[in-house]
Amino acid sequence: MAARAGLSADLVTRAAADLADQVGFDRITVSALARNLGVKDASLYSHVGNVQELRVRVAVLAARELSDLIGAAVAGRSGKDALAAFAHAYRQFALEHPGRYAATQIQLTPEQAAGSPGHQRNVQLTYGMMRAYGLADPDLTDAARLLRSTFHGYSSLEAAGGFGAARDVAVSWERAIDALHVLLTQWPAADAPPQEHTGP
Repeated sequence: MAARAGLSADLVTRAAADLADQVGFDRITVSALARNLGVKDASLYSHVGNVQELRVRVAVLAARELSDLIGAAVAGRSGKDALAAFAHAYRQFALEHPGRYAATQIQLTPEQAAGSPGHQRNVQLTYGMMRAYGLADPDLTDAARLLRSTFHGYSSLEAAGGFGAARDVAVSWERAIDALHVLLTQWPAADAPPQEHTGP
């Protein structure tokens, strides 16, 4: 590939996210990205300090894209409709953008998370969707962790080809959403004082 002119931090970050979807987030390096862009490593170091900074930037970008997708899906919906829309958008992103999705799962520092609008909005969308079920902390946080674990586990197993039974995985997914709706509707209340939450 010919050398790319007009590089910017945004272009480099998006190129890294695209490469992550192609080869895997854990295989993203400055050298790999430079080769993909057809430039020397040194050309990228004026836009990104090191591979860790590059991966954090991809995580911030991916979180924003995920929150945009989920936000559009749940807009104007509540209850089970919002839960299903949220779940479908989450699974869609995880399956269509595996590298970006993996980036959303890395642990950020509190400062990095606070500076990521997408991470903050994903938390708000999650808790906002579940408040329609009448949940408050600590039940709200417990339920959010269960939903995240279910969505992440199912999507990750599906992406890895981990479901070998003949049963259609999309049908099982719909049944899982039905079951989660029933569970959230009948969530057992915890006997504990409310507490602040920063994320699931």
